[in-house]
Amino acid sequence: MKMIPFLVMGMVVLNSCEGEIDDLGSQLVSGNASDGVDKAYGLIAYNVDNNDVIRADASKLDSVRIGAFSEQVFGGQKVSYITQVRLNAYNPDFGKNPVIDSVVLTLKPKYQTASDSVKTTTTEDYTYPDGAVPAKKVVTNYPVNKYGKAKMGGQKTPLTIKINEVNDFLGGTSDSLLSNKAVALGAEIGSKPFSGSVNSVVITKDSDATELLNRAVGLRIDLDKNFFQNKIIAKQGDQVLKDAASFIRYFKGISISVEQNDGYLFSMAPNDAAITIYYKNDVTETNGTVTRTKAETTLNVGSGNVHLSQINYARAGTQYNSAMNSAVKIADFNNIKNTNPLTVQTSNYAEKLYLQGMGGASVGIRIPAKTLEDLRTEYKNNKIGIVSAKIRLYNDDSDASWSNAYQKPMSLLVKERFSAGFLPDMTTLSSAGYSLVRIANLSTKDAYYDIGITASLKTLIENESYDPYAKNEDFIINVGSYLSDTSTGLLLGQQYNNRAYAPYRILLKGTDLSTVGNEVVKGSKAAQLRIIYTKK
Repeated sequence: MKMIPFLVMGMVVLNSCEGEIDDLGSQLVSGNASDGVDKAYGLIAYNVDNNDVIRADASKLDSVRIGAFSEQVFGGQKVSYITQVRLNAYNPDFGKNPVIDSVVLTLKPKYQTASDSVKTTTTEDYTYPDGAVPAKKVVTNYPVNKYGKAKMGGQKTPLTIKINEVNDFLGGTSDSLLSNKAVALGAEIGSKPFSGSVNSVVITKDSDATELLNRAVGLRIDLDKNFFQNKIIAKQGDQVLKDAASFIRYFKGISISVEQNDGYLFSMAPNDAAITIYYKNDVTETNGTVTRTKAETTLNVGSGNVHLSQINYARAGTQYNSAMNSAVKIADFNNIKNTNPLTVQTSNYAEKLYLQGMGGASVGIRIPAKTLEDLRTEYKNNKIGIVSAKIRLYNDDSDASWSNAYQKPMSLLVKERFSAGFLPDMTTLSSAGYSLVRIANLSTKDAYYDIGITASLKTLIENESYDPYAKNEDFIINVGSYLSDTSTGLLLGQQYNNRAYAPYRILLKGTDLSTVGNEVVKGSKAAQLRIIYTKK
């Protein structure tokens, strides 16, 4: 008896040209089934308009994007990072006659480490300026990870990073902030042309090879020292430096953005950023000699501060903008009153699906009522057992203006409309190596995504008292990956994901009206339900 399910799985695969039985199906297949059937049905697919808005405060930002990127289908996207700034210690003592030498903002973008990407430059006859020490300088450059156009006009895409003071109080760390929040900016306090790479620097003495400097990989941006002299150093002893509440209302924060409107987006961990103030003060020796002495202090721009990913879109004249005219609004999708179920009209059905992270559109999927009735009839009359059920979505390559060279999403977020948790497939198989989404041919125009919904479909057709039509038990799909606990590896929950900073987008095939409620013909790339079931 233990071997029967495995024999059945073997039969189904042999009887199917494309059939793939998932782990859940192998557990649920009826032991006395004798015939396998592989079918594909057309689905109702539609776009869900999120109004280009997503929650984007520190609670959602394990990573942040900075940059700008524009293309013809989805339009332009510009992302800035805004954060509060705090003192590392309050009521600081900078000593006598403190004068700033320099102020440096250090960012640590994510970068590539493959040996063929790394470039090392060695200067053997370098002179270390502090003491004119003969030394060797080794600079290692790493290209940052980019989404968008790494090159424009055959040259590396130029970006200019700008740092501005923030003029609006950003609130408390428990506040929810949306990506379209308007924030008033003040003076520009720093800028730097960005070549698209970060570096590490190691300087060693020629005489004994001891290290004079070892600077970790990062991007250093000089800030206006006069601004910080007046804003921080000159306020020594003032109330504004004596506690956090006063300070974050006095120096409200900084904005990190790019000057350009097209190029690429790069990412960094927000808590890795730091501002260091290098200054000199007077130190009186025991013999009365006054010496100008180096000192430094840091400003905390990491954890404990309000963070905001500010995302602006330019959609005018794009296909995306036109598609949202017939999309279902997210407020309607989220209306969970049973007395007012989501109404999806034929006018909402979309032949093209526009899926984008960072507040862009979602995709809604509904299994047609006729398809469910047909499967319920099969279940009632022939005792079919669902072995595998998948939503399959194909890449749309029909538009020449959309470049398939842009990286496609590697993962998707999927939930049932009325559920705050994971799909039941994921819950059932949380310890069985289950993969919610399986991708194929991702680097080609023939890419497609399979989303496992075996347990969901079984509930819809096998529970006779369950009425899916009263509630419209649709699925909603977003770009992103679920986050997991760093110590246990377990997923944290449906709401814990990287959607707020996942830059990917993809154009997918949607509904073919001729297939709604019917089987799709072989070779069709319309949105489809692919099922394998057994029957006696």
